[in-house]
Amino acid sequence: MSGNILDSLEELLNKISVCKNIEKAKKILFSEFKGSHENISRAIELAVKQHEGQTRKSGEPYVIHPILVSAIVARYGGDETMVITALLHDVVEDTETTTEEVEQMFGSDVANLVDGLTKIMTIREDKLAPSNSGEKLMSSAMNFRKMLVASISDVRVLVIKLCDRLHNMMTLNALPPNKQKRIAEETLVVYAPIAHRLGISSIKNYLEDYSFYYIMPEEYKKIDEYLVEHKQQFQLRLNLFLDKIHTLLEQNGFSDSDYELEKRIKHYYSIYVKMQRKGISIEEVLDLLAIRIITKNTLECYKALGVLHQYFNPIISRFKDYIAIPKDNGYQTIHTTIFDDKSIIEAQIRTFDMHNVAEFGVAAHWKYKYSSGINPKLDWLTEIKNKEGESDNATEFYEFAKDSYLYSEDIAVFSPKGDIFTLSRGATVLDFAYEIHTEIGSHAKEAFVNRQKAPLLTELKNGDIVRIITSEEPIYRCSWVNSVKTGKARTAIMQACRQKVRELNYRVAIDILLGIFNTKESRLLTWLKKERLDKKIDKAATDSVYLQDVVNALKKYPIGEKVILPFLNRNKYQVKKQKFENIVVYSNQNVNSVTFDYCCHPKRGDDIIGFVKKADVIVHHKMCERAAKLIEAKEPMIFVKWTRDAPGQYKMLVSIENKRGSLAAFLAFLVKMQVNLQTIELNKAEDGAVEYFKMVIELPENISPEQIRDNIKERYKLLDFVSLNDVYKTR
Repeated sequence: MSGNILDSLEELLNKISVCKNIEKAKKILFSEFKGSHENISRAIELAVKQHEGQTRKSGEPYVIHPILVSAIVARYGGDETMVITALLHDVVEDTETTTEEVEQMFGSDVANLVDGLTKIMTIREDKLAPSNSGEKLMSSAMNFRKMLVASISDVRVLVIKLCDRLHNMMTLNALPPNKQKRIAEETLVVYAPIAHRLGISSIKNYLEDYSFYYIMPEEYKKIDEYLVEHKQQFQLRLNLFLDKIHTLLEQNGFSDSDYELEKRIKHYYSIYVKMQRKGISIEEVLDLLAIRIITKNTLECYKALGVLHQYFNPIISRFKDYIAIPKDNGYQTIHTTIFDDKSIIEAQIRTFDMHNVAEFGVAAHWKYKYSSGINPKLDWLTEIKNKEGESDNATEFYEFAKDSYLYSEDIAVFSPKGDIFTLSRGATVLDFAYEIHTEIGSHAKEAFVNRQKAPLLTELKNGDIVRIITSEEPIYRCSWVNSVKTGKARTAIMQACRQKVRELNYRVAIDILLGIFNTKESRLLTWLKKERLDKKIDKAATDSVYLQDVVNALKKYPIGEKVILPFLNRNKYQVKKQKFENIVVYSNQNVNSVTFDYCCHPKRGDDIIGFVKKADVIVHHKMCERAAKLIEAKEPMIFVKWTRDAPGQYKMLVSIENKRGSLAAFLAFLVKMQVNLQTIELNKAEDGAVEYFKMVIELPENISPEQIRDNIKERYKLLDFVSLNDVYKTR
């Protein structure tokens, strides 16, 4: 049976960790690879020859590294092609061997995989900030992950690279501390999420714990000391609990050959994440202890669940059935958390096949020859690759990939017909609409969750049934782009709004120029075409300098038409700046006043447009429905934009964990960002507990509001963040 997968994996990694010579490395590889050794031996000979004289930082021969990586690949079900690729994964990059030579010796399949691994190194050097630079690793690592995932056409390359990175992390102690931390950060940001998405939890857990050790040694040490101190107590509890489970299962019809039991203490990084997410100490983590029941078939999983819930009180909110609704990475397991005397223990129940898939993910297909039905879905690789080709914006792409495919938690929700949709935790009804189809999302006007009418930004819970009502025309919700959770919804909203804004800017620019020149539209379009300005004329709606340039290029046409006293017309088309309290107007007309229509309430920083009536200007939000009707009715338009001299004041609502020192830490965080706190109010619930803080802050000029908002959202629960610099001076 396969219940000893993790034990045997740990044994292999222990052997690898103490292996310091080539012969021992070869022995480990041959013990792992069960097929013919003929071609493997040829590949080893080539690797030894080409890497001759090369050593690692530890002083051992470099070739030991690819041999041991190939042993890990073999453990994860790699066939001869994958093992040979692992052996040769550095020869093209680090020696004079070419891809063509590899192809001649071992075939095109090996050559293509080696080429894919070589490409990763090229991308890494190009996209990852060097350790001696001042650039933050996070942004460059995100870009690296984007390029890595988008450029890989064969998932086997990612699996081999994960095995390579695992061995690198095992030998990281030979490097200086600054490089240790840099590589560990890269591993946590780039490789661990990919291992998760491929369903290879055994590699993911090792990568996370190794990274955690080097990135946050003090936090790691605290958790380690606590677990070591309580190890005997924990093992005793687990052993006693396993004895109870064994007895109960046999009393309820299970025999020894029907199941296996495993016990474990959660891995270090998952404990740390839980502590951070809930703002608790390790003593307060309830489910440090876990057991696993592994059965022969799915029906016995549910029988075992019945036994647990019959004899132990479950925490219902912690129950998850990933057998009925598998995760996209192929993971299938029942999770339940139960009380046992004074202990709280997480129990997982799965079949042996599910266990293999949970530990080996996509590699289980090669190792256990499973059918594609229980493999992780890999269409996300194709979708990310397609998405990468649509945008040059690295940050935007990363958000799409992270929120849609590389998230660590997800929920399953249903359509009224029972179709299952997997979304990242925190997703809203509108995210669900876009997950069904982009057209459904863009036309969504209202929704029902579990038959109750609900706002489109309602956060969904596991198991919700959602019905979307659509409108005939698309609805542009440009201000909602930061309120949705999934990258798919966010990207669709941004793309739709960009297209809408482009079309709108074109129309606004034409109308502004018509007002300046007081001519027919057909004549204006002819002038623009003659000056080759027709393709980019939408820029004139938002750029006052460009508007003046366009006017200067076109004014010769009406002046030339009026040949009598042309010098009287020269200043007629001079666009001048006219400044008001909140707004600057650029026009050749004199303006007396600027007012704001109360139909759309634009706030400072919003896109705005202006209509002119006699000598008065009325300002609207660019996406205002009333403004759209005025444009359609050909109302005269004028160029308007915000003044720059108002202070950046914002109101925010933020929820801070309820423990001593939390507020002080948050205020210190604001000071570090050069944010000035002007007012603070506490909002209390009926029982007197603080629910959230309402603050008015003033931002520094050199940092954008978006950057401040995103920095806060990374560490705290931000409920609202809005500008107070609107034209109505409301508080």
